[in-house]
Formats: sequence, C-alpha cells, structure tokens
Amino acid sequence: MTSTQVPATPVRVTAGPALTSAGLVTVLLGAALPLIDFFIVNIALPAIGSDLRTSSATLELVVAAYGIAYAVLLVVGGRLGDAFGRRKLFLIGLAAFTVTSLLCGIAPTALTLVLARAAQGAAAALMLPQVLSIIQATTTGERRSKALGLYGATAGLSMVLGQFLGGALVAADLWGTGWRPIFLVNVPVGIVGLVVARRLIPESRSRNPIGIDRPGTVFLAIALVSLLLPLAEGPVLGWPLWTIALLVVFPFAAAGFVHVERRMERQGGVPLLPPSVMRMPSVRQGLLVGVPFFIGFSAFMFVFAVTLQDGLHLGPFGSGLVTAPLSLAFFAMCLVSSRLVTRFGQRVVAAGLSVQLLGLLVLIGTVLLEWPDLGVLDFAPGMLLCGLGQGLAMTTVFRIVLSKVPPEIAGVGSGMLTTSQQAAMALGVATLGTLFASAGAGPLGMKGAFALVIGIQAVLTVGVITVARRLPDPRS
Repeated sequence: MTSTQVPATPVRVTAGPALTSAGLVTVLLGAALPLIDFFIVNIALPAIGSDLRTSSATLELVVAAYGIAYAVLLVVGGRLGDAFGRRKLFLIGLAAFTVTSLLCGIAPTALTLVLARAAQGAAAALMLPQVLSIIQATTTGERRSKALGLYGATAGLSMVLGQFLGGALVAADLWGTGWRPIFLVNVPVGIVGLVVARRLIPESRSRNPIGIDRPGTVFLAIALVSLLLPLAEGPVLGWPLWTIALLVVFPFAAAGFVHVERRMERQGGVPLLPPSVMRMPSVRQGLLVGVPFFIGFSAFMFVFAVTLQDGLHLGPFGSGLVTAPLSLAFFAMCLVSSRLVTRFGQRVVAAGLSVQLLGLLVLIGTVLLEWPDLGVLDFAPGMLLCGLGQGLAMTTVFRIVLSKVPPEIAGVGSGMLTTSQQAAMALGVATLGTLFASAGAGPLGMKGAFALVIGIQAVLTVGVITVARRLPDPRS
C-alpha cells in the first residue's frame, strides 16, 4: 500500500440529502460549545478555587479531566458516527453535553466538578467529530470548501470567545451564582440545538461500517492519559512517584499503539488511526504545521488569562475585553480565507503565521516597555495582528489536512484531526503553561515569565513557517 492510498476495505457513504445552510449553522453550534468550554474555565479558575476552597492541583484537574477525556475519545466518536449514523451520534453527544453541563453548574464539591468535567469531555468527544464528518459527507465542491472555512472560523473564534464569555459571566455574578453560569448557559442552548438538529441535519453513515479498533483504542487511551495527566498534575504536586511512573509508561504505550495499528492494516482491517492516512502528504504535512500551532495557541490563551488577572489585576471582564481585537480580527480573516486560498493556495498559511509572529513580537515589546501600567487598549495592536495571522493560518490548515481525505472515511479524518488538535492544546498548557507558572514564581516575575513564554512561541512560529512553505496546494 502506497503512502497516498486509503485504508483497506474502504467504506461507502449512503447517499442522502445535502446539508442546508440552516443545518450547517446547527452543526457549527455543536462545534462551538465544546471548544468554548475548553477555554472558558481558564477565566473562572480563581473564582472556582475560592468558592469550593480547593487546591491548585485540583483546579488543574478541572481543566485536565475535560481535555484528557475529550482527546482520548474523539477518534472513537468519529468511528461510532460512521457506523451508527452521524446525525444520531451528534444528537446523543449534544444531549449528554447538555446534561453534564448542568451537573458541572450545580457541582457541590471540587471532586464532583472534576468528575462532571470528565463526563462533559466524553460527551463532547461524541459530538464534535460528527460536525466535520457531516460536512464531508453532505457537501461537495466549493460548498464544502466554504463549510470547512466556516468550521475553522467557528473553531478558532469559539476558543477566543471562551475567554471573553467566561470573563463576562463571572464578573456579572448573576443572582450570586459566581462561576456557575459558565456551565449553566449551555443548558438552554443545548436544548434548542437538540430541537433544531432533529429537523435540519440529514443522516449519513457508512454502508459497510467499520468495527471499533479495541486494542488501538486502549493503547491510545493509555498513551494520552500517561502523557497528559502527569504533565498537567506533576508540576503542581511536586512530581510524586505516580506521575513519574505514568511518564515511564507513555513511550511503551505509544509504541504498542503504533504496532497494533500497523498490524491491523497489514491484515486488511481499518485501524483507529490508519498509518496509510497519516502518510498522506496533506495529512502528514498539515499536522506538522497544525500540532505546533495548536500547542502555541492554547499556551498563548492560557498565559494571557493568568497574566491579565494575576499580574495586571484587570479582573475577569477586563481580561475578556483584551481578547476582543483578536476575536474580531480572527473572525474577519476566517470569512475571507477561503477566497484567499483559492487565489494563493497554501501560501496563505505561511503569510498568516508571519503576521502572527509580528503580533507576538509587538506584545512582548509592549509588556517589557510599559509594565505594569497596561490597560485594555495597550494590548490592542499586538492582539489585532495575532488575530489576523491566526485566522488566516488555522482555517487553511484544517482545509489542507482534510482536502484529500475521501468522504467514505470522513470520520477517520475528522477524528484524527480533532484528536491531534486537542492533544496539542493540552500539551501547550501543560508544558508552556507550567513553564510560565514556574518562571513567574521566580526572579523573572510575571513580566519576565510572559516575555519568556511568548518568546518561545515566537521561535516556534519561525520553525512552523519554514515547514508551512512545503505544504501541498489544497487547490490541486
């Protein structure tokens, strides 16, 4: 099997009605909710810790439990949608996400909140892969390109809006509920989404459904948990023995995963993450750009949330306002990125990353020169540039990775992409976020820690720009 072939025993998509514009809006709502929730908690962590009287280690678990469950089950969610119906799994995931959001909002203790967040992440993993799968299976040609562009816009904008919405809701302290509305707001939105989705989203599935790759799923789960959990909790807890033991397990679990995936594909099966799909130029090179990009993006948002509240004491609402220029610029670029890609191809990614690099440098200079006399408007130029660059790069990377994945394995492609995205974002917070916290507590202080971590992201961006120049052209 060559590097550009699809896995053995490919499946076919059942013909069905096309996705209407209203249906597209509905599935994009399903894409927005989990991504907003991944970031909305950053702003609310100080309020959660104060209300529930919990330790910083437990607060880290509030974030990590969601992200780990999300990343582990994303591919399984995509595979289940291919087998049992993407609309059906979308509805199940949205219903579960609505219920678990309610449980998060009424959680009486920190432990209850951690468990509810893990369940919420699992529900999101059932829902989110269906979005890309539905788009891939029910659209074609330019309509698909536009839909993927809107998905990229929704995904990126949701991450940014999570910061802003979290700040607004926590600052409002509605009816004395503090941080709880950041979860409870999902309940009415989810109920409306369920009613509308039942009517507007067409069903699609594979005629020859692929069974669940149980060994691959187990090894992937062990690998992700053994890497992400100790990275999230180890620095907070002082690296107890169990965190070291888990990190020792990781390379063996990762090697076992690669082995079982290759063996299943050689035997004619379709593994969880088919190595042949990973070897497709569009997928392989797209992920080489996307993974470091998402590592930097998640660390960027986390570091800003902490710096603005703990370092500059702008409060949750002021912190949310700082991200407004980034949000607007990101959304504007996502809307025009499809036309720019049609004209300039993969060069849009390198151009966007270059603009982001300029924005990062402007932010570093602003903080170093004006700290601590910084307000919302002082950050606007750098944030605007970062939003422009990230909006151009992110949506185009999504398009490139999925451009050559056949519709009959849409669940495999979307699951692969979203798993890589979520694992990368968790790694970004766990690594660069931990470095930021450690440096900020030392002689560098908050100002120096900010400059250090954003500077590392700038260096990382330079490397990604080099790789992006070799991306395949999505127009061909």
